[in-house]
Amino acid sequence: MKFSKHIDSPQNTEIKSLLQLQEKSKLRKKQGLFMLEGEREIRLALEANYKIQKIYICEALYQDKENLEFEVSIEKISISKNCYEKLAYRNSTEGIVVLVHTKSHLLSELQLPENPLILVAEAPEKPGNIGAILRTADAAKVDAVIIANPKADFYNPNAIRSSVGCVFTNQLASGTTEEVIDFLKAIKISIYSAILQDAIPYTNVDFKHASAIVVGTEAEGLSQAWRTNSTQNIIIPMRGKIDSMNVSVATGILIFEAIRQRNL
Repeated sequence: MKFSKHIDSPQNTEIKSLLQLQEKSKLRKKQGLFMLEGEREIRLALEANYKIQKIYICEALYQDKENLEFEVSIEKISISKNCYEKLAYRNSTEGIVVLVHTKSHLLSELQLPENPLILVAEAPEKPGNIGAILRTADAAKVDAVIIANPKADFYNPNAIRSSVGCVFTNQLASGTTEEVIDFLKAIKISIYSAILQDAIPYTNVDFKHASAIVVGTEAEGLSQAWRTNSTQNIIIPMRGKIDSMNVSVATGILIFEAIRQRNL
């Protein structure tokens, strides 16, 4: 493999810039770039037509087990093991990190089938929860995942890590709560909001038609806008003393009930 240069020191300005990109959401948004490590995740990003800007390889570690194929024109930079260990967010030893262009994730760009099943999550704060939700959405093969009022971005390294690459396997969009509600109403999607008030058990709802299942945070739940605009509020009946569960667990229960109904 031909490299444009070699970076030996973790104190190199380019390495420092990459670390800043990993740590700061505002910088990722401003530059339209994010860092990605792991052969499986890189392969999934390539399959989803993400554009790679630069490739950083530690020759002492890299073996290309996934047979990754990159465009010849992409700049390839050799880095020392010390540099790689600094950049590897999850302490992996695969020896490759890439700099990737983000996507816009506009609601208007979603390509939905005639009878879609959509998952909406409002204001998830923890990147790990976003990743877990995306992993569930991939397992159920929902038609789209929408984040309303996002407080963490899709390209947070912890979101990518906890999603095991499902950031790249789901159709994703984001917008304000109002924008998402208007979008769903405009395309005649029934809205089923996980809200305690005026709710019925989730198993009593017909998810066979075009549906959006909406979940909120464990601490705050969903905002008033969803209560006002919901086709029907739904609950998962609790049998213990605690009246809530982890949002990714609740998401899995609701989504797979919809899948079960659709497979009958």
